[in-house]
Amino acid sequence: MSESVSLKVQLSSLPNNPGVYQFYDADGKILYVGKAKNLKKRVSSYFNKKQEYGKTRVLVKKIHSIKHIVVPTESDALLLENNLIKKLLPRYNVLLKDDKSYPWICIKNERFPRVFSTRKLIKDGSEYFGPYTSMKTVRTLLELIKSLYPLRICNYDLSEEKIEAGKYKVCLDYHLGNCLGPCEGFQTEKEYHGQIEDIRQIIKGNLKDSIQAFKRQMNDFAEAMEFEKAQKIKDKIDVLENYQAKSTVVNPKINNVDVFSIVSDETHGYVNFLQISHGAIIRSHTLEIKKKLEESDEELLQLGITEIRQRFDSRSREVYLPFPVTVDDNLKVTLPKLGDKRRILDLSERNARFYRQDRLKQIKITDPDRHTKRIMAQMKTDLRLSQEPRHIECFDNSNIQGSDPVAACVVFKDGKPSKKDYRHFNIKTVEGPDDFASMEEVVFRRYKRLLNEEEPLPQLIVIDGGKGQLSSALKSLEVLGLRGKIAIIGIAKRLEEIYFPEDPVPLYLDKRSETLKIIQQLRNEAHRFGITHHRNKRSKGAIGSELVNIEGIGEKTAEQLLKSFKSVKRVKEASLENLTASVGISKAKKIYKTFHK
Repeated sequence: MSESVSLKVQLSSLPNNPGVYQFYDADGKILYVGKAKNLKKRVSSYFNKKQEYGKTRVLVKKIHSIKHIVVPTESDALLLENNLIKKLLPRYNVLLKDDKSYPWICIKNERFPRVFSTRKLIKDGSEYFGPYTSMKTVRTLLELIKSLYPLRICNYDLSEEKIEAGKYKVCLDYHLGNCLGPCEGFQTEKEYHGQIEDIRQIIKGNLKDSIQAFKRQMNDFAEAMEFEKAQKIKDKIDVLENYQAKSTVVNPKINNVDVFSIVSDETHGYVNFLQISHGAIIRSHTLEIKKKLEESDEELLQLGITEIRQRFDSRSREVYLPFPVTVDDNLKVTLPKLGDKRRILDLSERNARFYRQDRLKQIKITDPDRHTKRIMAQMKTDLRLSQEPRHIECFDNSNIQGSDPVAACVVFKDGKPSKKDYRHFNIKTVEGPDDFASMEEVVFRRYKRLLNEEEPLPQLIVIDGGKGQLSSALKSLEVLGLRGKIAIIGIAKRLEEIYFPEDPVPLYLDKRSETLKIIQQLRNEAHRFGITHHRNKRSKGAIGSELVNIEGIGEKTAEQLLKSFKSVKRVKEASLENLTASVGISKAKKIYKTFHK
């Protein structure tokens, strides 16, 4: 009672301001960190209504105390929430994992700055560009810079006094043309810093100014009749234009923009980020977010934008998004519908989708338990089930023009075939080719036996067929008192539509859906298993008839012969002595005489 009163007091004292709230359990452990436009309304909503999701209900039951922090704006709440989640790692918050050390391009704070890659940021006044998500991108940029501008790579202290004193001598790089010798005063500080400014623009993705400057140089050399030097400058222009052509993916007018998109499944969200400068992608990254409380795509994207812009220190003032979410108040939000802007958003979505596919392939190998949990959660959602279908059984009938009717039941556990649990049935009560009655019989026999033997029942039954076969199976479940206790669906072959009991409108799953693939695998496996049994039965019938047609040989003797010799061919080839040992001298003579006329 006191706990309830305490929570009521805490709720009543919450302000109607933007902020961040924190839930703690009875032991003082952090449970959850959340943001709110209105703290009082948002936090009270946890206790004023019945929560739709089970995990949220469990969270609410554990809440013992509430803390809050008021901030000026909703965007400030976003930033604070993100920082607290990473710092406190609450049990019920999404999991943002990234232990990578990303590379940067550094322009060193020196009189003649060096340009190099590094993974360490030192606060000494140097400029750092990045971080980059790929070392390959960093190498490509540095190789481009090296091919265009001769820069020093030595770490000498090139102060004016030391250069004038002649302390240093030019090295091999100078003689190879990779450095212009600032260590001996052969290159002025102003000229060197002009190169550094061009390099800054190239790193930022702005190649236009550098190309124009090189063209002016080339024309100057050509007018002075220095054609070799002009050719060298032209080669540099070609390198820059080739790089620009490869890196420009959209209209060059699209500049200083961040693009975000998201794809998600039942357990994870994948937020892709592209940074665009002068029409070129200068950075790409996909953030994987583990869900904890059935978070929506809007919530995940909002959190992903905040985290990624912080992580990569993005200064872009415009973002392209697939749908509206609350972000930094100073950001311009664009929701592209057509043209170049839409194409770049589509590219981001494709990147997120490909990243997810790659992760799923890796997880399938490295973490099969997580793979199984994800598939089961997805099937639960797609098929509107009340629980995950860890145990699924699928039924299929098999007959040829009514002859030797049989049925098959295959079993999948955790999305994989459990062949030891497969069962086949010879139809006993149905005359002629009647799929509906046959399905009714085998479903009744299967679950009557499981109930009698107190074996575990499946969470899902799949019937190979449309509404007719599904209705027949339902009759048996009704008789056994299992209707409503086991989920059941039918899959029709023509358009792969999924039928539910008492719902005339079928469900059409995406052809690429993993749920549909597992159902198809079940159906195909049941068909294969049933056909194999049907063929074996017909084969045995044909074999038995050949032996039974011998005068004086009945079914039991034929069975005994097949048991001893494994096939009719071997019976035909057997000696009289061997036949006698199996069925006696009298019958052996009749069989031997039949096959050795």
